[in-house]
Amino acid sequence: MYREEDYLMLSGIQHFAYCRRQWALIHIEQQWAENERTVDGQIFHSTAHNNDKIEKRGNLLITRGLTVRSATLGISGICDVVEFYQSEDGVSLFNYEGLWIPYPVEYKKGKPKEHDADELQLCAQAMCLEEMFICNIPEGSLYYGENRRRKKVPFTKELREQVSKMSKEMHELWEKGYTPKSKLKKGCNACSLKDICLPKLIKTPCVINYIDNSLKDIE
Repeated sequence: MYREEDYLMLSGIQHFAYCRRQWALIHIEQQWAENERTVDGQIFHSTAHNNDKIEKRGNLLITRGLTVRSATLGISGICDVVEFYQSEDGVSLFNYEGLWIPYPVEYKKGKPKEHDADELQLCAQAMCLEEMFICNIPEGSLYYGENRRRKKVPFTKELREQVSKMSKEMHELWEKGYTPKSKLKKGCNACSLKDICLPKLIKTPCVINYIDNSLKDIE
């Protein structure tokens, strides 16, 4: 169990899953840079994070910008949208009659990705909600702005274990203050931190090895 002052940002799960170096640059070294994708994403999320909006539509309650946390994972953050469905298997909510089951919905500007970083972030939100409300949340949804459709995400045992493992690794790197070395990959060109990270330098020959090889050639 982590102390509240040791909590890391829940959104970091997505950064960490995508690229550990990117996560460390943002969360440990406090470095950030904007590009077209990050600005568009912030605009896209502005409505979802309006925590003044709480809607009730029959047996559905919609909350926006709900703050969540987990002492087990040592993370805290804000959910874009959490829908509560009335159900006999749910939990009680202050000021609302009946029992309700939480259902997290994370908004993403683009389209479904080849990696599972978005799914891991959503699962982390669900695990926080489960700990706060003492309930079981079997699934949630990712809403992608490009196709304006939801993608259902079942919170499997494997996905939950991966979230737990990543949160532990994040805390270990945070305590060490360690930033992993860069690894050049396909997604580097789209990263707003590429000019800070400089992933192409990983291909640059080591100076010591260069000098040793040059001396061998002379011999």
